[in-house]
Amino acid sequence: MRIAIDARLNAYRTGGIPQYTRQLLRAMAEIAPEQRFVALNHRKAAAPIAQATNIAQRYVWTPPHHRWEQIALPLELASVRADVFHFPDFIPLFRLRRPTAITIHDLAFMRYPEILDAAARRYYGQIHQAVARADAIIAVSESTRRDIAELLDIDPERVDVVREAAAPQFQPLALPPDAERRINGHVLRRDRFALFVGTLEPRKNLPTLLRALHQLAEQPHDDPPTLVIAGPRGWLDDDIAKLVAELRLTDIAQFIGGVETDDLIWLYNACRVYLHPELYSGFGLPILEAMQCGAPVISADNSSLPEVAGAAARLLPAQDVAAWAAAWSSIWHDRARREQMREAGRQQAQRFSWSTAAQETLSIYARIAGRR
Repeated sequence: MRIAIDARLNAYRTGGIPQYTRQLLRAMAEIAPEQRFVALNHRKAAAPIAQATNIAQRYVWTPPHHRWEQIALPLELASVRADVFHFPDFIPLFRLRRPTAITIHDLAFMRYPEILDAAARRYYGQIHQAVARADAIIAVSESTRRDIAELLDIDPERVDVVREAAAPQFQPLALPPDAERRINGHVLRRDRFALFVGTLEPRKNLPTLLRALHQLAEQPHDDPPTLVIAGPRGWLDDDIAKLVAELRLTDIAQFIGGVETDDLIWLYNACRVYLHPELYSGFGLPILEAMQCGAPVISADNSSLPEVAGAAARLLPAQDVAAWAAAWSSIWHDRARREQMREAGRQQAQRFSWSTAAQETLSIYARIAGRR
């Protein structure tokens, strides 16, 4: 087979969908050297997302999410010969007369429509047409498959679940007890902080952690918890800054901004506990990244998060501040419990692999190519 994968978003963003596209393409090229892949890169891309002898690079001008991409991109791809086209960013080309697969990562834009600006509303407003036209619909979790069935009125039998995994570089590090690292001007010390990773936006539910931290700060402690927040600014993040000031958390809540992958791996390894209170998630990849690095995890119990965390994490109602404070304090002060959770987390993370995801995705390609 010859498979074309839309990787244009990787020239513009570094988040979940670009990482999914990169890791999936690398894994498929490695396990199936007899297959041929075409990476559809945007011309702004600094480098190809993946390189192998069976990956050809094609560069196009049409940006992702562009108003005219349904007209312009097919013209650019007219000479691309492929048995299957995969669009990992929800929306396929509707007039493409080739078998097409799409990946739906979550339906947050339907659960929380207020997060969309006009351009995003136009792009994601095509989702009903996308699921009607696609030959294969891939969901990254059972939770997302249920959402697709409920919110898009699609027979769940039409949806294939192919779970993501943490990238291979997320691994335990041999850190000395006194290890420290300067990240974005902040000096951080191993085992002295709890960690939150995510964009500062309402869906990530950071206020629950801040209120839990405030409760803990009000209690007498020989070893008081502190919180490091790693992530870029997002939508309505001014409310977070106001809450930090209101609760007087400036000295024990450190906002270090977005971080590079090497720093993120260090953070997962160095934190005493990783906290994930998200209100809704299509997969919850940071949980697996943290577990694969050996961090004990406390997670919200909604959407896909229990599916990803399994029994290895402590699961809590997302907005129960008292429960978060109690669990955080208990695990923070219990070394034996943390070691138990570290080992359980590493075993849970091993249940997910990009090799498995690649095999399952290739089977989907073969099925729809044969159908056409």
